[in-house]
Parts: sequence; structure tokens; C-alpha cells
Amino acid sequence: MNKLLCMIELQQKLNDATNGLDWEKGITKNGKKINWRRCIYMESAEMIDSFGWKHWKSIAQEADYENLQIEIVDVWHFVMSLVLEFTRNSGAESVEELAERIAQTPEYQKINSDLPLSFASDDLLMTKIENVMRLSLIPVSAEMVGALIEEFFELAYLGALNATQLYRLYVGKNILNQFRQDHGYKEGSYIKMWNGSEDNAVMKSAWEANPDMTPDGLYEVLKAAYPA
Repeated sequence: MNKLLCMIELQQKLNDATNGLDWEKGITKNGKKINWRRCIYMESAEMIDSFGWKHWKSIAQEADYENLQIEIVDVWHFVMSLVLEFTRNSGAESVEELAERIAQTPEYQKINSDLPLSFASDDLLMTKIENVMRLSLIPVSAEMVGALIEEFFELAYLGALNATQLYRLYVGKNILNQFRQDHGYKEGSYIKMWNGSEDNAVMKSAWEANPDMTPDGLYEVLKAAYPA
């Protein structure tokens, strides 16, 4: 399975479902303006809160690396969305060509393994996060998009996320988001606690029980477990 292509296609599908077809024009089906760059830098700011960086408050706070990785995956949703929007509007390449080009970057190759990675120092991680934020403030261009992709995978590497972990965390969150939307999340009827466990925990357990499961297979597991 081409994990990178799978993630890009899932993001396209999720955006089509939640924002409407032609969301790449910058407007949702409800007429709301889309700004993926703002999504990236706002989520990146939340990522920094994984560290005890405030010198005047909670000075003994230790870094929450699990939350850091979750925030990295959240930013990945928006990076892919920005790249898909730019690719569609520039007409430069197909989704398959896009995935293949990204897969060949040295930065992606550094994480393209099942081998465990180690966390970098907090200072280095925060500097890399701020680099992602800085790039997201620059007007979109081919150079900006390319640099953003490179910096994101450098961040994933420093945040100890290899390609398999990135894939599983992303797909899990993506499929769960789709499942929520399909079962009344917007209407307020969705049930988040499933027989005493939060839906996130059920999703994570499903992945751990079957690491080779497909995204569609994960959806079916969630469907069978949902206390409708």
C-alpha cells in the first residue's frame, strides 16, 4: 500500500465531504472562506503548548510528547489540504504524481521506515514548529509549498514520527472524523462515549489489534462497535 497516496486521497475525500466539491476555490459549500495557512499556524501554536515554555507559569511542566505527535498529525491535515488546493489550481500534476514527488524528497525518506525514532530536544522542536508557522505566513507559491512540505517532514522526524506512525495516527483521526460526521456529529446526536470508553480510545485499540487494517476496514470496525 502507498501510505502517502492513501493519506492524500483520504484528505481529498474528507474535504469534499465536509466543505463541498470545488472547495479548492477557497469557499465551502456554505459560503465560508477557507484559509489553510491560518489553520496551519494556529494549530502549530497549539503544538507549542505541548511544552512547558512559559517562564512565568507552570515552570515544572514537562513536555507532553504524545500530545505533540497528535498536534503534528492535525497540522498534516491542513498541510495536505493546502498542497491539494495549490495542485488543483495550478494544474501542475495529478494526485498520484504529487504523492510520488513528495515520496522522493529527502525529508520524507528520513521518516519512511518502521524503525523507531527519537525525540529531538525541546528547543529544536519548538524552532522547527516556528519554522512551519513562518512558512505558513508567506503567500502561496510553488516554492512556499515545497518548503512547507520539507519543513513538515523534518518536524515529524524530530517529533519521532516515522511514516508508519504518521499514517496510522492520520488515518485513525481521518476515519473517526468521517464516522462522526456520518453519525450526527454536526447535529449533536453523536455518542462520544462507547460503553465507557471514548471513541478515540476505541479507534486506537482497533488499530493496535490489527495494524494492517485498511481505512475502510477501520470504518467497519467502528461501525460495528458504535452503540447506536
